[in-house]
Amino acid sequence: MLNTVYRLKAARQFEVVFRELELDREHVLVRPTYLSICHADQRYYQGTRPEEILRAKLPMALIHEGIGRVVFDPTGTYRAGEEVVMIPNQPREQDSIIAENYLCSSRFCGSTADGFMQEYVQLAPDRMVRLPEGIDRVTAAFTEIVTVSYHAVTRMLDFSHGRRERIGVWGDGNLGYITSLLLKKLLPASAVYVFGVSRQKLSGFSFADDVFAVPDVPDDLWVDHAFECVGSSASAKAIDQMIGHIRPEGTISLLGVSEDPVPVNTRMILEKGLRLFGSSRSGRKDYEGLMELYARCPDIPAYLENLVGARMRVRDIRDMAAAFEADIHKMTGKTVMVWDE
Repeated sequence: MLNTVYRLKAARQFEVVFRELELDREHVLVRPTYLSICHADQRYYQGTRPEEILRAKLPMALIHEGIGRVVFDPTGTYRAGEEVVMIPNQPREQDSIIAENYLCSSRFCGSTADGFMQEYVQLAPDRMVRLPEGIDRVTAAFTEIVTVSYHAVTRMLDFSHGRRERIGVWGDGNLGYITSLLLKKLLPASAVYVFGVSRQKLSGFSFADDVFAVPDVPDDLWVDHAFECVGSSASAKAIDQMIGHIRPEGTISLLGVSEDPVPVNTRMILEKGLRLFGSSRSGRKDYEGLMELYARCPDIPAYLENLVGARMRVRDIRDMAAAFEADIHKMTGKTVMVWDE
């Protein structure tokens, strides 16, 4: 069958490509319905990635956050019409030690393989999970970024010591909001403090135990563990402040993405005996764990609805470009493209 693929060929330029899609007995055919724009998509769209990376990866279909509707499943795992969350990580092997999202051989939709901006997507049955009943479809569109936070939090639980009286989250954007929310739900006995630069954004963290503007953090405030959700050049100052306010032998989780190297205060890392670890992307077990958490804490999706910044119906590449442009200028939240059939 013929498939329509909407690919970014250069900065701010989409093109329509028709490709033959061969149906087989091992893959599920899914029609994307709600797609969420990520900062990574914007770096490609605006052409802010290094030139050599853009030359190597474009043209490419963007988007790795989205849900869809099953059209055909020859494996019998899903019914036609079922709504699913699509998993962008595409592992090619299994490893007893290294998780699927860290294997160098894995491909990732919207980065090393075409993303979900296609009329149809062909996925293995384990590259999707059923969408829980009752969840808002627009909110479900950005499930992938929620699984990234879930992955980082569960790794912190594996790596850190057991004293978790106070946990700090640096970053008042989408990732900081999601991470602090999951921390509060997974560790209800812990106090979660959020540190940011925008007092307006910080006012939205109603579930946190306290919030602080980074210039006004008390000198005697301490946390046992910390999460960096800032990214870009600003992460240097955030990491430095985290090192200053974390207790000895604490654990720092790094999630923010930066194109350039970020300096860190190794002297104080050594003096305090800190553990720093990075987390990137997620795997199927994170999606499954998050769905179980949604079942235990049904108010999480309701909180996540606060992150919806714009809903834009798209029919063609002009609509897609308009959605990306609107996303650049939004004040906060996620921009979700609703596929108009």
